[in-house]
Amino acid sequence: MTVLILALLAGAVIGLALGALGGGGSVLAVPALIYLLHFTPAEATTGGLVIVTLTSVTALTAHARDGNVAWRTGLLFAAAGIVPAMIAGAVSGHLPATVLTGAFAVIAALAALRMLRPARTEPSGTVHPGKAGAAGAGLGTVTGFLGVGGGFLAVPALVSVLGLTMRRAVGTSLLVITINSLAALAARAGTGMQLDWAVIAPFTAAAILGAWDGKRLSHRLKGTTLQRIFAHVLLAVAAFMLVDVLV
Repeated sequence: MTVLILALLAGAVIGLALGALGGGGSVLAVPALIYLLHFTPAEATTGGLVIVTLTSVTALTAHARDGNVAWRTGLLFAAAGIVPAMIAGAVSGHLPATVLTGAFAVIAALAALRMLRPARTEPSGTVHPGKAGAAGAGLGTVTGFLGVGGGFLAVPALVSVLGLTMRRAVGTSLLVITINSLAALAARAGTGMQLDWAVIAPFTAAAILGAWDGKRLSHRLKGTTLQRIFAHVLLAVAAFMLVDVLV
């Protein structure tokens, strides 16, 4: 029962963040699975992809209903990340647990720092195809390797590189996250890894419900306030994971 409650609570928090911020919440899924629910790093990154994919689809539906998804732009951005996501997803399962945990801690810290420096809220008006492709490929690699959606990278890239407004960038990032996560899951499908669905299922269900609440919450609170609170939590998690690896 304790495991179930932990899974529900963690899923709700991650869903709230993903729905409100368009990314970042999934970064907490992997450490929650490792430290609260005792998954191995390899199991946690794969389970994180399942949670991220289903939750992102739910949040994407809500944003698409409001017209905040740039479908063509998002598909082109995601296309650059599909192959890197599949390659990274296949490689990830063969790496030592300490390498995965340490890499994840670094990415989590970078995500927190990125949130403390919010992207511009106005579009740049200039699209740079080379930068867009590089950003899409980098996002796909992070998604496949570490089992995170990478919205903390996608949102600022969609604003500064592809010229979307912040609101449309948040919605479009969910489309990119969904596609990259599916590609990474496809690469891991043949590894034979068994997931504890008694934990993953309620975790995902709570995250999906939280994503809907997060979407409503984003209209009531300032986005910068939400980002700063979440960023400080994420920094603490990253520090804990680094200490765990190094000590």
